Amino acid sequence: MEPMDIVAKAKEDASLPKATMTKIIKEMLPPDVRVARDAQDLLIECCVEFINLVSSESNEVCGREERRTIAPEHVLKALGVLGFGDYIEEVYAAYEQHKLETMQDTLKGAKWSNRAEMTEEEALAEQQRMFAEARARMNGGTITSKEPDADQS
Repeated sequence: MEPMDIVAKAKEDASLPKATMTKIIKEMLPPDVRVARDAQDLLIECCVEFINLVSSESNEVCGREERRTIAPEHVLKALGVLGFGDYIEEVYAAYEQHKLETMQDTLKGAKWSNRAEMTEEEALAEQQRMFAEARARMNGGTITSKEPDADQS
């Protein structure tokens, strides 16, 4: 097997979810336009190749800056290097929107979890209440079982 066959095989393994991609393709087109399955597959392959290209160039930009983690700035620079400079502003706006939505989701989750959580004092009070209920049930059962003993005396 040739080395290029291994690389090509690895690329074939990387794909995008067909259902998601089909939905994106259909959302971008007028409702009366249909897309052949072969054309959908080709678009998916183009997207995978584009992601590979941008990822590779982002890695090179990151390496030139002597960094080990690809940051969003590296991706934006890679788009410019690859000739997609006209899209950088739009991509950056989408990235900022994503950050905003992610932050809002995080805050919503924090609000939800804060409602479910108790302070230490509330938890201690609840624990004491539950212990008192358990003691009352236990003592109530004990008193019932001792009452016949009291009658026998």
